Amino acid sequence: MDGAQINLSINTDIKTVADLPPAIEGRSAWHSADFADDSWIEQLSDADNAEIKSAAEAALNSAGGDIAKITKDAFPLPSLSGRIAAVSDEIQNGRGFAVLRGIPVEEWGTELSAAAFYGVGAHIGKARSQNAKGHILGHVRDLGRDPKDPTARIYQTTARQTFHTDSTDIVGLVCLKTAKSGGESMLVSAMSVYNVMRAEAPELALELFQPNAVDRRGEVPVGMKEYYELPPLTWHEGRLTVHYQRQYIDSAMRFADANRLTEKRIAALDMFDKLANDRKLKLDMEFRPGDIQLAHNHTLMHDRLDFEDWPELDKRRHLLRLWLCTPNSRPLPDAFAQRFGSVEIGDRGGVITASTVALNAPLEAI
Repeated sequence: MDGAQINLSINTDIKTVADLPPAIEGRSAWHSADFADDSWIEQLSDADNAEIKSAAEAALNSAGGDIAKITKDAFPLPSLSGRIAAVSDEIQNGRGFAVLRGIPVEEWGTELSAAAFYGVGAHIGKARSQNAKGHILGHVRDLGRDPKDPTARIYQTTARQTFHTDSTDIVGLVCLKTAKSGGESMLVSAMSVYNVMRAEAPELALELFQPNAVDRRGEVPVGMKEYYELPPLTWHEGRLTVHYQRQYIDSAMRFADANRLTEKRIAALDMFDKLANDRKLKLDMEFRPGDIQLAHNHTLMHDRLDFEDWPELDKRRHLLRLWLCTPNSRPLPDAFAQRFGSVEIGDRGGVITASTVALNAPLEAI
């Protein structure tokens, strides 16, 4: 969708502390101590993997090797589909995340593993573009980009990320190879972070509902600014939703016409970041080859540590990523259309691309 067609309205009814939403209750507002066991891991059996492999091989064949053409209907999972639907429900209406563990990626190789990942993802939602090139299968690996370069995406470097969300309903990652050291994954409930700020610093919590400029990092839709404007938290139809990337809020200050960050706003963002890194709140997660991690972008934030990679090219850390738009997601305010292209449930999210760009699923990071 071209940028000129997008509704740019930004509205917030939360202007005083008295307007703050109530504390969030339920499974989405968790602390790390709630996960002393591995209940969030779905271990795949040999039979499960045989079913996935058979579907991936058939789907690749029917799509002529073009992963972007694989559909849910062309990827039947008669035994697994019910479990995947339950996982999707838990992600969107429960704790917000899950890991499917055990795909033999070393044995299957990149193409078959990518097709398997994409096909499983198709049972959860529709893949959305992750950049202006229309890539719906992303590659998370070090491309030698400078993390200080305001046009670089942080996932293209070895640098520590910060807790953030992606521009879609659910983000999926499958691990093909791990780094020599570092690169561990972390999750935190934005609902729990909000609860703490609401209780301890309500004046700063209020700042989180006011819009900030967010850098598009050079991927600017036709007719739109080089940044969009959204608050870290929104309250819409009785739901609290997070949309956050501190590095891109800070780098948007390079634009002269972007609203300046006040001292109070900076203090609020600093507290938000500090609490996200609190060991009582965040969950550290091991990422093994063959793990598929799925996380809800509307209630969780995710992060990863910096890492040292292998000198050998064929051993270097490599994840594949999907941005999934789900048919049963929550309503979002109109202002999200700046980034999501639309707020229509089942047809939103991702980086807005020109109408001439075809969606594609490259097997190499380009």
